[in-house]
Parts: sequence; C-alpha cells; structure tokens
Amino acid sequence: MFFAVITLFPEMFDAITAYGISGRAAKREVIQVTCINPRDFAKGNYKRVDERPFGGGPGMVMMAEPLAQAIDHARQLAQQAGCVHTPVVYMSPQGKTLNEQAVQDFVEYDGLIVLCGRYEGVDERLIQLYVDQEWSIGDYVLSGGELPAMVLLDSIIRRLPNVMSDDQSAEQDSFVDGLLDCPQYTKPDHFQGLDVPEVLKSGHHANIEKWRFLQRYQRTLQRRPELVEKVELSPQQKKWVKDLDS
Repeated sequence: MFFAVITLFPEMFDAITAYGISGRAAKREVIQVTCINPRDFAKGNYKRVDERPFGGGPGMVMMAEPLAQAIDHARQLAQQAGCVHTPVVYMSPQGKTLNEQAVQDFVEYDGLIVLCGRYEGVDERLIQLYVDQEWSIGDYVLSGGELPAMVLLDSIIRRLPNVMSDDQSAEQDSFVDGLLDCPQYTKPDHFQGLDVPEVLKSGHHANIEKWRFLQRYQRTLQRRPELVEKVELSPQQKKWVKDLDS
C-alpha cells in the first residue's frame, strides 16, 4: 500500500518505517511510505510555509500554495506507483473521530495522501480544493498532525494482508467485532498473590473460547456500555450471555 505524508517533520516517520510491525512491512515492501516536505515547494530564501491569519489573531497559518504543490507531487508519485484511488486525508481535530470501521475502509484503498497540519491549521481554501476527508484521533489538540498521522498509518498497516503473523492476528484485537479485548496472561502462573485463571491452563478450547468471550462482553459492558448495543452476537454467544444473566 502506498502512503505519501505531507509533513514539515519527515524524520518523525522513522517510527513507522523502522520499527515494529510497520517497520517489517516497509522492509518487505508491503507498504511504501514517502514523506514530502512542503518547504521544498516554498518560495524565497527562507522557504516560508506559514503566514499570519487574515483578520488577526494569535499564531500562524500554513499557506495553501506550497501544500497544494506538495499534494500534486504526491499524486504524481501515487500514479507512478500504480495507485488509482488515493484520497487526500487531513488530520484535524475538526474531523470525524477515527474508529475501527474507518480503518477497515482505508485498507481497501490503493493508498493515502496524508496531510499533517501545524500551527493554527491550514488555509481553508486548501482544504476545500484538495482535501477529500478530515479525520481526528480524539477531542483534544496536539502540536501538529504528525502523531495522528502515525496513528492512522499504524492502524491501517497492521490490518493489511500478510503483515501480521497468525499468532499476532489483528482479528482478535479490541473493536474488531465491536467488543474490547479479554484479559491476557503469560508466565509465571503466580505473580504477587494473583494466579492465572485455571481455564486458560486447562487445554479445553471450547471452555477457553467461552471464557474469553464472556470476559470481553463483561469488560465492554463495564467500560464502554454504548458499544455493547451495536454488537451482533452469534446464537452461541447469545446463549452464553443468557446463561450469565440467569
């Protein structure tokens, strides 16, 4: 999958391309991550990409022209990589909140062009003319769009085919089916007075499956009850829940 990131700090994305699951995907060329610095398209000796906002107010605003040229360059690279559908995504606290369904939708694209804002944001005309989607990672403000962009890329990359091994399967992650994940345990059996649940050591796969589902269901009910209402349970899962309530 092709990713082009428009950012003033391309070195930050070494966190994606050099480490962990995403780093291995980059090494195997399952993904291609290209960072484009809008300063490379700015005019003048100082290569300015920001100016004071019209109407006054604090802070600076990223200028439309260098960002537009950076996006045009990213689109050319996407075409050269054989991408047909490569939307421009702006990471913004004003965007829709990223969720698992959105991530699964992104996986279906050929690639993404991700715009990282800075300062007070970017010129609204750039958003109107060039941006296809705006996404947020939560109702709070960060110094720039780089960290949200890395969150977006990591969440997509780990769901791409053949990126994670069977024992790292993303299919059992929290939110994939609408429920939070179950508690996880590893060695030793005993730790500071707490023991691993016996069912997990029993080797009885059906009982383990039931225990894990009920743990997930109860944990979601306690911590994120609004999610439970949207979950579609299988007939077997409905029976387990009914037995739990009885």
